[in-house]
Order: sequence, then C-alpha cells, then structure tokens
Amino acid sequence: MTGSTGTPVSAAVATEAISDPWRVLAEALYAAYKTGNMVRGGEFITRIIEAAEVAGHHPDVDLQYGSVHLVLTTHSAHALTEADVALANTIAAIALDLGLEPLAAPPARFDLAIDALDIDKIRPFWKAVLGYRDEPEQTSVDLSDPAGRLPGVWFQQMDAPRPQRSRMHVDLWVPHDVVADRIAAAVGAGGQLLTDEYAPSFWVLADAEGNEICLCTWQERDD
Repeated sequence: MTGSTGTPVSAAVATEAISDPWRVLAEALYAAYKTGNMVRGGEFITRIIEAAEVAGHHPDVDLQYGSVHLVLTTHSAHALTEADVALANTIAAIALDLGLEPLAAPPARFDLAIDALDIDKIRPFWKAVLGYRDEPEQTSVDLSDPAGRLPGVWFQQMDAPRPQRSRMHVDLWVPHDVVADRIAAAVGAGGQLLTDEYAPSFWVLADAEGNEICLCTWQERDD
C-alpha cells in the first residue's frame, strides 16, 4: 500500500467500522471476492484503482482467474489507519454495485515462527536464505518477502533448549469470529488443543504427532 497515512485505529475499532467481508488479520485488512473470470475481475480492479487514486491510498491487489484478493494497511504508519477503513468500505460498496460476492472461506494469513536461543545469530541466515527484508519492530513479523508473496517470519526468544520439541511452527491468522469453529474442526480431525492460556490472542494446537500451530486473532493485542 502507498499513499496517505490517516489516523491510526485499533483492531477493535477497525473491526467495528469495516463492512463485510473485510476482516482484521494482524495489522492489516483482508478481503476476497468471487469474480468468475478475469474480465470481470479486471473491471472490479479498474473501479478500485479509480477509488484509490481519489483517496490517495492504495490496496495490494491479487487478480486470479476467478477471484480478487485484497489487503489494506498503512505501511508508513506500521498500523491500521482511518484511510484503510475508509477505502475498505468504498471497495465493499463497489463490489456490491457490481454484484460480486465474497469468497465462501474467510480470509487468512500464515507466518512462520522460529524459536531461538540467539536470535541475533540466526536472523541473518534466514534473511539471506529466503531473500527477505527486515521489518520494523512495530509489525507482527521480523522478516518479510519483498514481493509480498511468501509468509512472514518472526523469531521467538527461548529461555532454554527444547531438543524434544519442534522449534518452528505456523502462525495462522484467522478472523476472530471464525476461530472457535476452526479449533473445533481441528480437534475433530484428530488434533489437540495444547493451551488456551493466551486466548483470545492465540491458541496453541498440535496434530497427533505434536507438530504445532497457533491460531491467532487481533484480539487483546493493541497494547
């Protein structure tokens, strides 16, 4: 996203202010619409570009054959802002005018978490091997793909070695209003809930062999 910054808003405020199907994941707004074909998707994107130019604020747009995927955040502020909320609602209105429906599955985002005893020692390796760039401390990841295509990476400080436990896990950001169903589905599919100690910020789950995933929401993260 490029353009104006606007006034920062909390995830809670943004959640109350945005129209469906937009959802807050980490420090960004996500939405996806069914278009059926690329011609209709192109028409949708043309309308979005026109609105974005008027607003002086621009989304990241991914045009696929039958859908359009959108992300809004204010990189210069390292946060959500009123400009993101306003443009999200404008895009929702454009989609409604074009008769477009959101994708059935809610938006989601996953990051890779790496536990380490010496983060400063291993961080350069992961930056180099992935071809990533450093991110500011205010963001939810430490390293990101410059092309914006691959998952972000963040490092978690370990206080002692854990040789019997995986030191990498997936963080899956999901909308706060679907996380309970996702947990139930995962447990029903043979998984286990390891802890809800940190809920509603995140829940730790694992498969039958102990491989872990954290289901994350924006809730209770504003501080």
